[in-house]
Amino acid sequence: MIVRIVKMSFDPDQIDSFKDFFHKKKSGIEKSEGCLHVELLQDTQEENRFFTYSHWQTPEHLEAYRNSEFFKSVWSQTKMKFIAPAEAWSLTISN
Repeated sequence: MIVRIVKMSFDPDQIDSFKDFFHKKKSGIEKSEGCLHVELLQDTQEENRFFTYSHWQTPEHLEAYRNSEFFKSVWSQTKMKFIAPAEAWSLTISN
């Protein structure tokens, strides 16, 4: 399983717009093959900083999602609201 964390910082004027947009698109992400879980987290200290936290069956499933037209559309609309470049990590659970 792959855990994907993406950190995004938004223009403060775009917070509500982004949250609404994410919640409209969340079911589409969850329906992507190999997606086991996805959620949106908001920083407690800086309200314009968000993280997406998702679980994927395999790295290939994550990569297929990232190459999908759905992702490209969502990402292009999301990044227009950024005030800094996003950061992303793909992780495995260490035992």
